[in-house]
Amino acid sequence: MSFIHLNVASAYSLKYGTTQPADLVERAAAFEMPALALTDRDGLAGAIAFAQSCVDFGIAPIIGVNLAVDMGGTNNRLTLLAHSDGGWRSLCRLLTSLAMTSDSRSPVLTLDFLQRFSHYSTNVYALHGPHSLVGSLIADNRIDAAFTAFNQSRDLFADNAIECVSHLVAGKGPRSTSHAAKSLIFARDHDIDALITNAVRMRDRADGPVADVLDCARQLVPLHPRHIERRNAEGFLKSSDEMISLAGEIARAAGERTPRQLLATTRAWAERSLLSPQRDIGLGGAHLPEAHVVGADSAHAMRVLLRTRSEAAINWRYNDNGMIKKARTRLDDELSTVATLGFESYFLTVADICDMARGAGVRVAARGSGAGSLICHLLGISGVDPLQHGLLMERFCSPLRRALPDIDIDVESHRRLEIYDMVFKRYGNTDWDVPGNQSRCATVAMVDTYRARHAIRDAGAALGLPGMEIDMLAKSMPHVRARNISKTLENLPELRSLNISAPLTAMTIALAERLDGLPRHLSMHPCAIVLSDGGLLDRTPLLSSASGYPMVVFDKDDVEAIGLLKLDVLGVRMQSAISYALTEIERTEDVSVDIDAVPLDDPDTYALIQSTHTLGLFQIESPGQRELVGKLEPKTFTDLIIDISLFRPGPVKSDMITPFLKARHGWAKAQIIHPDLYEILRDTEGVVVFHEQVIEIIATMTGVSLASADEKRRALGDRDGQQEVCDWFFPAATARGYELPIVDEIWEVLRAFASFGFCKAHAAAFALPTYQSAWLKTHYPAAFLAGVLTHDPGMYPRRLIVDEVRQMGLKVAPLDINESDALYRVEDNGSAVRIALSTITKISDGEVTSIIAGRPYIDLTDFVRRSGCSVPVTESAILTGAFDRLHTDVNRRDLLLHFSDLQKSPNAGVTGAQMNLAFAPPVLISSGLPDMSAAEIVEHEIARLGIDMSEHLVSFYSDFLNSIGAVRSCDLLAQRSRSSVLVAGIKVAIQTPPVRSGKRVIFLTLDDGYGCSDSTFFTDTQADFASTLYSSSLLLIRGITRRTGARGISLRATGAWDLRAAYESWRTKESTLAI
Repeated sequence: MSFIHLNVASAYSLKYGTTQPADLVERAAAFEMPALALTDRDGLAGAIAFAQSCVDFGIAPIIGVNLAVDMGGTNNRLTLLAHSDGGWRSLCRLLTSLAMTSDSRSPVLTLDFLQRFSHYSTNVYALHGPHSLVGSLIADNRIDAAFTAFNQSRDLFADNAIECVSHLVAGKGPRSTSHAAKSLIFARDHDIDALITNAVRMRDRADGPVADVLDCARQLVPLHPRHIERRNAEGFLKSSDEMISLAGEIARAAGERTPRQLLATTRAWAERSLLSPQRDIGLGGAHLPEAHVVGADSAHAMRVLLRTRSEAAINWRYNDNGMIKKARTRLDDELSTVATLGFESYFLTVADICDMARGAGVRVAARGSGAGSLICHLLGISGVDPLQHGLLMERFCSPLRRALPDIDIDVESHRRLEIYDMVFKRYGNTDWDVPGNQSRCATVAMVDTYRARHAIRDAGAALGLPGMEIDMLAKSMPHVRARNISKTLENLPELRSLNISAPLTAMTIALAERLDGLPRHLSMHPCAIVLSDGGLLDRTPLLSSASGYPMVVFDKDDVEAIGLLKLDVLGVRMQSAISYALTEIERTEDVSVDIDAVPLDDPDTYALIQSTHTLGLFQIESPGQRELVGKLEPKTFTDLIIDISLFRPGPVKSDMITPFLKARHGWAKAQIIHPDLYEILRDTEGVVVFHEQVIEIIATMTGVSLASADEKRRALGDRDGQQEVCDWFFPAATARGYELPIVDEIWEVLRAFASFGFCKAHAAAFALPTYQSAWLKTHYPAAFLAGVLTHDPGMYPRRLIVDEVRQMGLKVAPLDINESDALYRVEDNGSAVRIALSTITKISDGEVTSIIAGRPYIDLTDFVRRSGCSVPVTESAILTGAFDRLHTDVNRRDLLLHFSDLQKSPNAGVTGAQMNLAFAPPVLISSGLPDMSAAEIVEHEIARLGIDMSEHLVSFYSDFLNSIGAVRSCDLLAQRSRSSVLVAGIKVAIQTPPVRSGKRVIFLTLDDGYGCSDSTFFTDTQADFASTLYSSSLLLIRGITRRTGARGISLRATGAWDLRAAYESWRTKESTLAI
């Protein structure tokens, strides 16, 4: 008879289990076990992944949880199992109640709690193992006390059993054969069921060292026998034969002739605890908010409501009779699909949330394939017109695909939590004491797993590697998977100097690699919310996140697997920047701009984009994108969609860009292949860029529906699917009258590009804020850049945006204690941007508010008395010129001395009006100290503001740069292609994106005060210069120019040096020559 394990901890027993659930299931299947239990410590985070693996391997899941308990002992634990008659629901609700009603981040099961929530606990099973209170008392031979302890909680569970565990540990303590035998005798003497388990935490004996490291990491202690749980390596997933043999040993030690009864009871409990992945756990279902939640009273009323709202918006969105007719036809098709799938509630719920956000004055924009739905456009979820841009509903939602569609909405980043609060107020219920709580929403968990840096830190700390060595090794590693540490150390030239040959270091790396992918902790997903019907808590337990929101314990993939509506509410800083720019325009110019209504064909906007001066713009400010827009020269919104689609890892890796650009500029003929495909491929010059194009090509050539064509497109993503589609496509296309050479050519296109294409709806949704940001930068540059500086939405540091303000011909108004606001403000009729108080390093919101509330200040003394600012903030304000307009007769050194005197004066601690009753303040007079030099001023600005406000840092190296013939970034376009040049600047970006060759390529962007220069370091130059690139902030680069279109140029780098070191060397030589 095969054995069924009833106590198994996976890697989701955080920093305890060593094996992923799928690997445990695979091993159980290899042992031909009919079922397997997962009883992770303190939660069910791995339950859905485990259940899916069980379905894949054809074995039945049993799910429970191992919890810390406090019923009179210390460090006790109890295992609870869900049974097949509502046990999963009760276990989920019990864990939710435990987490949400506890004041501790690590809640403990108590007798009072079990009595309070007995309506849940009495529907789950309890296993009292060697570390339970009962097991501890049995170990101490306190049998009567053990029975008393057992009885105090006996009626609080559906059934109880004694768990006999032997890891063949020497002695008579827990997990010894002696203790297991005593537990069995105790069960027999008191007529209690007894089970055998192996308290599994490993897949193999070889996982023992990993378990030891996890024990140390969990307790934050070094490796020592007293800190690790295991005494040998027996706590692994044993085969049926091994467990039967172990059961025999325990039974004989307890005085029984055979283990038959022990094994039979274990099997009976396992069969009582089997769960149906579909019926009990909910895999494959769909659970949406009920009709009454979205303002209807039945499913039919929901359909009517969705149609009514959609149709009412047609005349708002369209004013042309032809487009109105086309929209009505498309709407009928989409509503039919929604009705077939029963997803009316889905669209109405998302629309309701968007309406709530807009009602609160928050900008909302859809992203993702949802932009392809006309319903989303008509309900106001998406601002992109799917009819105008050729987007397909079938890419988003299809009657042939039962999975819930995915709509993501972008909101203003700084107001994202306001949306959360609205959603939880409308759909949530925080009364956790009420049985059957019908809360319908929660945030989603995100599983943080071991990657290289954390793995090195935990393994090194456990092994006692010195802290400095751990820190150096961890910080040296790029963000790669832990299993790739050794390969990374071999391949990256800047890491080859590290000494990793020492035995302890080598062991640290070896153990760190074995931690790869193991979960470290759960955190709240930055943007995902789940919405459900009133049975949410029947399907998933909740935790309280660090932000205070209820959070399901499952990640985004798991919540989709159990049919919960996942809505990503993404806080997008560009939306905040756009919103801020609009308020600044209205404040300064008394003009109300409806950015969502601006025409998408403004020539000045496209001229700005074509100029490649795209810093600060959404999606197109990176070096690669600046190069691409320079080559592509977008002239229409469709061009923007294509640009965004092409600049994705898949299209870049498959080199879609080159044939597109050649055809666009007339260097090659567009490959339309067949006249039937002209309309599909016209905009992309015959290159298949979009998923939607693949769908339309398949539908056109085979005559199938767009929904069926999308299923074929999805199948193209793997080799087996490609072969199936190929076997179907050729006869289907030839049956439609297409000649075999044409079919063969088109198939090669589909096969090559389908898996690398990009969803056009995604790109269109991105293109809208891209265009809006470009329009604002074109027509209201000061307001737009003030918004960018305030909300910092891009990839570049703030100092580069300040430099962009100068490049746009605007003035940078300095920090001023009476003029600067909390945020960056537009001044002088749109010709200047004022530096904000919040720019000062380490200034608090309270200090900013206090400064503004106390204005105006007449001098430094007045400021010190009334502003409530800390000493470091006041010093920073002095050194960055915030008091220069108040004190024109003294310099900043004098002000600093005066501030020191004010701190020492007798009335230093007296504030407000009371200072008039105190001693007179020290007199401010000139000390005779020289003014700060320009270099000192800039040094303080960078240190205390993070920006060089008065002068660009590189300007201090101008003599040196002129002497060596360095070229300014603004003059690079005048250089001949393939000429060798020197450029210098501040490092503002360094990237290593995926490239077609698979080798690492470093892309570097420098700012020299005249714009940006982009350099590319290929593998042959990295060995000598990579460490300099990563360790230096001021760089001098030598490279070969490469023209990238009429307005674009970049360098193929051949050398890199630290600019400061090169300057000092030059100055030393100059001094020597002078002598």
